[in-house]
Amino acid sequence: EVQLQASGGGLVQTGGSLRLSCAASGFTFDDYAIGWFRQAPGKEREEVSCIDNSLGSTYYADSVKGRFTISSDRVKHTVYLQMNSLKPEDTAVYSCAADPAPCGGGNIILDYGSYGQGTQVTVSS
Repeated sequence: EVQLQASGGGLVQTGGSLRLSCAASGFTFDDYAIGWFRQAPGKEREEVSCIDNSLGSTYYADSVKGRFTISSDRVKHTVYLQMNSLKPEDTAVYSCAADPAPCGGGNIILDYGSYGQGTQVTVSS
């Protein structure tokens, strides 16, 4: 059974940083892409980043490019999202998802196979 647990959210001031973690289990980590999503109240879910553990490729939404960095620890089976220069518009529930399809490098996963619970990120102005 695929299990994904996001953690690391919290309250931070504008310009601050947070690092989110997505702990994964129940599947062959090296063969999967992991995506980070966020959803703010009244808004649609947005994929902010993904990393393909097989290809090594990554993707960033334009809204976070240059501020967020995704990385993967294949020993710990954990994907991190380092978020710097946070803005109030980054406030949302962040969650992670997994899929064996490729992501990054021009590949887009329209619907991930498994989604985990989220962690709240609040950026105060």
